[in-house]
Amino acid sequence: MMPLGMAGKGCTCIIGRIGGREETRHYLENLGFCVGEPITVITEMNGSVIVNIRHSRVALGKEMTENIMIREIRQ
Repeated sequence: MMPLGMAGKGCTCIIGRIGGREETRHYLENLGFCVGEPITVITEMNGSVIVNIRHSRVALGKEMTENIMIREIRQ
């Protein structure tokens, strides 16, 4: 597994783990970031990303992307 910020533009991946403090995990869960959920990276710049998850686009800063570990990367 690797942090979401390391995924390149156009990658489709699966969320493997969500770390961080309880408030951070709860915030991400409310946005739709749950283990097993597929996401697609729309744009990546210096660790910050815009992703497509559950038919919505969400922008995340570098600190937040370090809490989301991904697996099964497909391009």
